[in-house]
Amino acid sequence: MWKSLTAIALFAVPSLQSAVGKRFAPLKFSKNGKFQISILEDLHLGENAWDSWGPQQDVNTVTVINEVLNAESPDLVVLNGDLITGENAFLENSTVYIDKIVGPLVDRGLTWASTYGNHDSQYNLSRSAMLAREHQWPNSRTQQMVSGREAGVTNYYLPVYGSKNADTNGAPAMLLWFFDSRGGYYYQELDSAGNQVAQPNWVDVSVVDWFKATNADLVKKYCKHIPSLVFVHIPTNASQAIQTQLGVNAHKEPGINDDYVLAQQGEGWCADGSNDSSYVYGGQDVAFMKALVDTPGVIGVFSGHDHGDTWCYKWDTLIPGMSVKGNGINLCFGQHTGYGGYGSWIRGSRQVLVTESKLKDMEIDTWIRLESGDIVGSVSLNSTYGEDIYPSTPDTRT
Repeated sequence: MWKSLTAIALFAVPSLQSAVGKRFAPLKFSKNGKFQISILEDLHLGENAWDSWGPQQDVNTVTVINEVLNAESPDLVVLNGDLITGENAFLENSTVYIDKIVGPLVDRGLTWASTYGNHDSQYNLSRSAMLAREHQWPNSRTQQMVSGREAGVTNYYLPVYGSKNADTNGAPAMLLWFFDSRGGYYYQELDSAGNQVAQPNWVDVSVVDWFKATNADLVKKYCKHIPSLVFVHIPTNASQAIQTQLGVNAHKEPGINDDYVLAQQGEGWCADGSNDSSYVYGGQDVAFMKALVDTPGVIGVFSGHDHGDTWCYKWDTLIPGMSVKGNGINLCFGQHTGYGGYGSWIRGSRQVLVTESKLKDMEIDTWIRLESGDIVGSVSLNSTYGEDIYPSTPDTRT
C-alpha cells in the first residue's frame, strides 16, 4: 500500500476516506494496562523539493518512521510539529506531503494526533489546509477546539480510557493535551510593504483560558483531577532557564544538549507583541507556563523544535529570572526524526510508556528509539528523577 501512496501523493488527491474505512474507537489502555506513544518530531518533509537531495531526505525520513514503528508497537503516534518545511513549499497545496508522512501509519493500522510547528505556517502552507488534509484519513485524531485567528489550529485534548472501562461514560484514566505554539508566517498574507506577516510563536492567552476552563469542567464532571500529558512543538522559557541557569546533568538528565542556548516560545518578539528578531524574549508564554504548573495532574510536557536537545528535566524550583515556579512537572524534548531541518544528529523517536499501575503515582517511563535500532536515554520519570543516575546518551551523528 505504501508504494501506491508514494506514487500518488504529490500528483492527486486520493479518495482517502473510502480507502481506509471507519473512524477509530476511543483511545484505551490495553488489557495488560499499558498505553504507549511514539513521538515523531520535526519531520520537515518537502525541503528543497526542487533538488535531488530534497526528495531523498523525504525518503530517508519515511525510512526512519518505518524503522521506529517496526521496533515499537505504539497505541498512538504523535506528530509533534514541523511536519513540513513550508518556506520551501513549491505548491500552494503542499499539504500533500501529509500523505507521505502518514503512509507508514496507515499501513500498520495506527492512529495519530498532531501539533503544528513554526515551519507549518508559511506563505504557501496553511495550518487549516493541513488539518483538512489530515482529516481525509480516518486514522487522524487531530482536532481544533479553539477558534480565532490568534489561537492557531491544533489546540485540543484526547481522553484515554482505562483497560477495565466497559464504555466511555466514566472518567478517562488519562488526558492528552495538544497545544499550538504557532510561529512562522500567515498563509497568503502580505503587509502594506509587500512583506510576509509573521505569526506569534507562543500559545495564545485565548488557548490558555480555554485550557483552564475545559480542565475545570472535567474536574467538576468527574470529581477528580485526571493525570495528563502535554504536547506542544516550541518549548517554553522554562526549558531555556533550566538549561542556562541550572544546567543539565548528562547522567541525571540523559540526552543530547547541543542546542545551547535553545530556542523558546516568545523568542524574537518584544514584550509589547511586536516582531523584532533582535529581541531575545518577550515573556508571552508566562500565562501558559503558569496554567501548566497550576493544573494538578500534569505529569510532563513534550516538545521538539530544538533538534539538538533530547533531555528531560523535572522542573520543581523557582529559577532565577523567572516569575513562575515549577511544581515537579517533567519537561522533555523528543529526538529529531526527519532528515529535513538542521543538524546531523542520529534520527529517532521518543517513546512514552504509561502503565495504569505507575499512573496512580504519577509516574511514566520514556526512552528514545534510534534509527539504528538502539535505545538511549531510557528513564523513569518518577519521584526521584533528577536524583537517579543513568548512562549518558552518546552524541551520535549520521
